[in-house]
Amino acid sequence: MLKIVKMFTDGSCLGNPGAGGYAVILRYKLNEKILTRGFYLTTNNRMELMAVISGLEILKQPCFVKITTDSLYVKKGVIDWMPTWKKQKWKTSKKTSVKNIDLWLRINNALKRHSVEWFWIKAHVGHWENERCDLIARKSAKNPSINDNYYENYIF
Repeated sequence: MLKIVKMFTDGSCLGNPGAGGYAVILRYKLNEKILTRGFYLTTNNRMELMAVISGLEILKQPCFVKITTDSLYVKKGVIDWMPTWKKQKWKTSKKTSVKNIDLWLRINNALKRHSVEWFWIKAHVGHWENERCDLIARKSAKNPSINDNYYENYIF
């Protein structure tokens, strides 16, 4: 039987592009773990993806993961767009490369290990864990520690 893990995620960007951060709250029974990181130059969508990726990749064994996010980009990306992208060899309907392909490939790989249920919530409406993630992600964005090398190389 798979362990049930609750995951709450958020990404933040000060400017878009700009300094960014993500936050993840993982909860298993009464245990809670917070993951966060700040980047010097990135985008909000990349931080939303990194939050989910970080949470999934840190799990040491396959789990049933209940992911709560305020990002329709991530939720729709995984549920609605990724199946088509994979059939089209990671190309959009316009035959262009999928944006943030490096992270979509990581999330695709991470999802293979787990059973996932997605929950979307509106941002900034008082959802306790989402508000906590938002505060932590913004704090990390204000104190970046690493470069988002893919983004910098992609843009420049």
